Amino acid sequence: MKKNPKKELIVLSLGGSLIIPGEIDLKFLREFKKIILRNTKRHKFIIVCGGGSVARKYIYALRNERLAEKLQSFAGISATRTNARFMTYFFNKDAEYGIPHTKKTLKKYLKKHDVVFCGALEYKPEQTSDSTSAELARIFKTEFINLTNVPGLYNKNPKEHKDAKHIPRINWENFQKLANESKYQPGQHFVLDQTAAEIIRKNRINTYILGKDLKQLENVLRKKKFKGTLISQ
Repeated sequence: MKKNPKKELIVLSLGGSLIIPGEIDLKFLREFKKIILRNTKRHKFIIVCGGGSVARKYIYALRNERLAEKLQSFAGISATRTNARFMTYFFNKDAEYGIPHTKKTLKKYLKKHDVVFCGALEYKPEQTSDSTSAELARIFKTEFINLTNVPGLYNKNPKEHKDAKHIPRINWENFQKLANESKYQPGQHFVLDQTAAEIIRKNRINTYILGKDLKQLENVLRKKKFKGTLISQ
């Protein structure tokens, strides 16, 4: 009897700005769900949800009150976990025991499920849900896909600069230099935070930056040509 091949694990960071840009983007999420479920024959997924605009609203309010950066981060983490719980329900799963808050719980869930949602895990300074994703990709020795609201990496913010140039491929060292051009703050906008950039460089993790066009996610999962950015050697 032929054994089923072992499923490849993918760590995917789902930007909060894609889940709830203003109102919940049902059209996008329905398509996202279809693509993920269609690919569970060959893959398992850890999907780390960002906090997006919800997190930023909490963070900016606390910052305006001049409250500690640690408290701002806690507010952001809570928003990521709310989004992860919502996405679990959206995939018609009852998160009976809650969503994973630790790596140990996450590993336990993965034994039973092909798709596991989480938000940021344990608090660490100067990290966002991006760092959680990069750290999980390191632990599980897998590739990392970052879905965000811009279609890849640019030399400057394409939403603010019409002359921003798309970067289809970049090595780990140069990507980290780009990430470190700005100082970390909770709720920041760069495609991956500085700690995540360091983790992927140190551990040589192939990382894909993709936008809202979900055909590109399908292309990456099926090892086809894609539009976005590959961070590699």
